[in-house]
Amino acid sequence: MDALEFHLADEAATDRIARRLAPHLQAGDVIALHGGLGAGKTTFCRSLISALAGQETEVPSPTYTLVQTYDGPGYSIFHFDLYRLDTPDEVLELGWGETMDGLSLIEWPGNAGPHLPQWRLDLTLEQTEEGRTARLEPRGEDWQARLHGI
Repeated sequence: MDALEFHLADEAATDRIARRLAPHLQAGDVIALHGGLGAGKTTFCRSLISALAGQETEVPSPTYTLVQTYDGPGYSIFHFDLYRLDTPDEVLELGWGETMDGLSLIEWPGNAGPHLPQWRLDLTLEQTEEGRTARLEPRGEDWQARLHGI
């Protein structure tokens, strides 16, 4: 499947794309969020987690805890922020292997090195003068049918 690209004029558009994606996700999915500081990765995660876990769910940034866990619709949601890792093997100390039965949202996925699953959805957010852009790149076979219509 080719990548899907979206122009996100404002933060509300980032929220909308996350909420449009939410019903297409399932246990075992991994979303790797790429982009620089301020590109909207945490905003996207907050919207997606709120859509899946309930509007009233408080979603703090996992910058200092490195991982936050939420109850989703029949599975757990793990929100990782790997920005502060010094080596890829540090992800193993976060319970990395045990989280793959839920939905994993991974900010700064490059810091996971070889531990990042090959089967995943890569989401790249970039800030431009016109707003943000989002690029969804599926890495696996069943994403095409699941992402149809987003």
